[in-house]
Amino acid sequence: MATTLTIAIAEHSEIIRQGLEQILKRLPDFKIQCVSIGAYEQLHETLSLSDPDLLIINPTFPGAFPLEQLKETTGCTQMKCVALIYAAFENYQLRVYDEHFHIYDTPEELLHKLERMHLKKSPTAFQESEQQTLSAREKEIVVCVVKGMTNREIAEQLFLSTHTVITHRRNIARKLQIHSPSGLTIYAIVNKLVELSDIKQ
Repeated sequence: MATTLTIAIAEHSEIIRQGLEQILKRLPDFKIQCVSIGAYEQLHETLSLSDPDLLIINPTFPGAFPLEQLKETTGCTQMKCVALIYAAFENYQLRVYDEHFHIYDTPEELLHKLERMHLKKSPTAFQESEQQTLSAREKEIVVCVVKGMTNREIAEQLFLSTHTVITHRRNIARKLQIHSPSGLTIYAIVNKLVELSDIKQ
């Protein structure tokens, strides 16, 4: 059975992000869901919502350091971090990373590095079934997101803390493998959670 991984790619260049994503998705023995981060403003919220297994990040990407602080503030404490490098770096600069991918690595080298990080994990039957259904509270939050509400507005309406809302949204993203409001909108319409008239234009 293929190993399922969620991988976030934080890189300025859209060409490089998309190219790396296509290579990762074709690797054997892995079923990879990629989350693209092209700007600093997206970094913390995207990581909080997607809770990736792995973050591949350009060391020059702003707002990501120190890495331990990034993990703590986003709640991604188990996330592994990989440097995406273009040129030579001193060894001490790469010590904070679990691994590094070079822009000239072959797909075989990337596969070997993923395997070497011991990222392989087989989902249990419970985890597989959990991905199929949302709780009543999670459905309420999906509806709020589709209506264009912020995390704070959702928290106020449902009498929750903002942290709890973020946790619910992360669980929703994990269960549905949907990491964008537009994707949730389609899900909500298909599953009759909202009417078209409810959606914020």
